[in-house]
Amino acid sequence: MTEMHHRIQVYKKFSKKSYAHFILGADVGGTNTNLGIFGIKNNKPELLALFHFKSKELKAMYHSVNEALQYAKEEYTIAITQACIAGAGPVSPKGSSIGITKLSWGIKRSILLQKTKLKDVKLINDFEAAGYGINMLSKNDIVAVKNAEKIPKAPIVVIGAGTGLGKSTLIYSNNDKAYIPLPSEAGHCDFPAQSREEIELAEFIRKSRKIRENVSYEQILSGPGIENIYSFLRKKTARETSYTKGIGKSKNKPELISRYRKADETCRKTFEIFRDEYARFAANCALDALPYGGIYIAGGIAPKNPGIFDLEFVRKFEEHHERSDILKKIPIYLVINYNAGLLGAGFAGTKTFI
Repeated sequence: MTEMHHRIQVYKKFSKKSYAHFILGADVGGTNTNLGIFGIKNNKPELLALFHFKSKELKAMYHSVNEALQYAKEEYTIAITQACIAGAGPVSPKGSSIGITKLSWGIKRSILLQKTKLKDVKLINDFEAAGYGINMLSKNDIVAVKNAEKIPKAPIVVIGAGTGLGKSTLIYSNNDKAYIPLPSEAGHCDFPAQSREEIELAEFIRKSRKIRENVSYEQILSGPGIENIYSFLRKKTARETSYTKGIGKSKNKPELISRYRKADETCRKTFEIFRDEYARFAANCALDALPYGGIYIAGGIAPKNPGIFDLEFVRKFEEHHERSDILKKIPIYLVINYNAGLLGAGFAGTKTFI
């Protein structure tokens, strides 16, 4: 196994006597893999320590799990045997595996039980975890993008672009006294191109990505989607700048496109299109679920680019030829806590095991 570079962050000094139970939570994405030790007190999880890995440096999930379990054992003499692991990909019908969409490896419960000290493992989709995470957020973890009356216990929708695009609808459970997310692969829905520019963009992506079928929303609203939009615009304009030269040589083009979006015209236009399509996707999800409890925007891109969720984003969201009246009544929030998905995995694990 190649050496794993990881970072450990301890949020709170603790002893095993401080909590009734401990579980492991994990949030596995195409770019980052985060694991957390959670202490359970009064049936509520608290994140105590976090382990961060680059997903592509891992060859299998059990390597990172063993790192976290070994740390818990050596530092705190805690033997953790239960874990809830969220992954960025579809979960098998029986919940026994997750195919991570952007990685060469997936997650299998049977392998984790075989290769680690875990005795019980729950696997969920990463946006199920993001949905569960809404129950864990404080006022400091969110920023209002669009103010409207938030209806208590009304449905909530969580969406988020990162390495891929995720979406989950949350339904309030009176029995659990918490929001419960419904799994979804809505990020792979067809991109509904309507304007001439959108049709040209979809056709460009189909050809450049060698897609035989329809282009999905994820090909627009994601890190690779930002690169797709930028490449489309670069093909339309031959003018090169010092910024475009740097982006052309970079192995992480979306990050530079984001960095230069206020300095370079092509980068600015890229994020303008990205913002408008994000607003349309949010509006489509809102009309589907009627989330009067709010739309929460999570994912890796939003917290790093909060400026795109501006008045024009709100205008595009509310712009509808028939049901603008509904969209105007739905509040929108930006989730700025990067660990929301990991917190959700801890919450789901607590509901499952405790």
